[in-house]
Amino acid sequence: MSGSWFSAPPRRIRRGAALTLVFASVLVTGAATGSWGDEARRPPGTGADTTDAASRATGRLALDGGVPDRAGDGPRGGEAHGGPEGYRGGRRHGAGDRTSGDAAELVSRSGDRWSAAYSAREYEGVRQDLDGTYVGVGISVRQVHGKAGGDRVPRRRDADRADRGTDGTGPRAAGAREAAEPSVVEVDRVEPDSPAARAGVRPGDRLRTVGGRKVTGLPVTEVVTRLRGSRTGDAEPGRPGSEVTVGLRRGSNEWQRTLVRTRLASEPVSVDQLGSGVTRIKVSSFTKGTGKRVRDAVAQQAPKDAGIVLDLRGNAGGLVDESVAAASAFLDGGLVATYDDRGTQRALYAAEGVGDTDRPVVVLVDGGTMSAAELLTGALQDRGRAVVVGSRTFGKGTVQVPSRMADGSVAELTVGRYTTPAGRDVEGEGIAPDLSVDSRSKATDRARTVLSGLEARS
Repeated sequence: MSGSWFSAPPRRIRRGAALTLVFASVLVTGAATGSWGDEARRPPGTGADTTDAASRATGRLALDGGVPDRAGDGPRGGEAHGGPEGYRGGRRHGAGDRTSGDAAELVSRSGDRWSAAYSAREYEGVRQDLDGTYVGVGISVRQVHGKAGGDRVPRRRDADRADRGTDGTGPRAAGAREAAEPSVVEVDRVEPDSPAARAGVRPGDRLRTVGGRKVTGLPVTEVVTRLRGSRTGDAEPGRPGSEVTVGLRRGSNEWQRTLVRTRLASEPVSVDQLGSGVTRIKVSSFTKGTGKRVRDAVAQQAPKDAGIVLDLRGNAGGLVDESVAAASAFLDGGLVATYDDRGTQRALYAAEGVGDTDRPVVVLVDGGTMSAAELLTGALQDRGRAVVVGSRTFGKGTVQVPSRMADGSVAELTVGRYTTPAGRDVEGEGIAPDLSVDSRSKATDRARTVLSGLEARS
């Protein structure tokens, strides 16, 4: 197919908590290297060539995860995560916004709640995220609500990674919860051998300040950009070697550390054993190479005679082709999803002959499971390949086209949506689990119980 899909956090979710499925046109170079082209498609009226780049390039699908910074906009799960300073910058701007300029004006005129505007710097941050790299200190944070005196944040639809961002609620419950409950920011994960790890920062530490400013109550996206140093006016913003001072709290102890930013690679896939031979494969995002990592984990790290828990909680999305590649780890060909490309129906298929179709699989989801992660969940559920456990997913299945404006800013405007193999429309609805469990810890226990039953019947 031509073109490239990319899911960017809708302006409202950028600041809120969701991720959008975006259709982006890429140049041949981007398609060949697995990255974006140097230019997004320019919109009519800019004086630039308006020929659809899809006719000039081999495409790839991509979903760019958005950083939820609002309890209600993020995926459900009670927590909003921000990936390791993963970038979530797109947002809804007014016509007077100087950062995203022309894009903000176009988005404002569109009246579309999912459309988003990026400054040139933000757009570059998105590109880095999709490649699985970022400049930061190695902290993933989450936003937690209603925890007075704390700095915890549940956003990645489960939490917003300090270095990235997510949220764990759902569009319908957004504003009310946030208004009633103050939010705090908590370190969710510390990347090994990162500046934060070397400074002794640990998961569970509460983040009080970044660069001298209190972060309690701030959107996770705002915390993330401050950690990354991508605010306008910062000295050498977002560059390796620049410094940021963070204030932390652990129990009753409070202290500060000055960290030196560096270029880091995020690890989107982690594997651990839950006992009784059950393997949990946690996928935090679908960045470049994630699909292969999932396939390798299934083939090389999971015992042949036991089940697999595929944990997609707090996964805000990413590259669509990586989601499809991950689906290929559990399917032997067949439909993964269809999408509406401005009136034309197109299909995405799993690879044949590479998937493990025998071992029982349970997929864990929550309100922070979005876009590309919902695409994968829907495929495995509709194809009867997995039992889905947890809470309803976020419900972001809208398609946007990124267009580069004359001033270098980028606007994303909605053009369509995707559906599951059974024809279900994810947008605004999400995916209902086969077994509903709200508690995060109980969901994992229930997944093991379900696997035991599936194994006994196999």
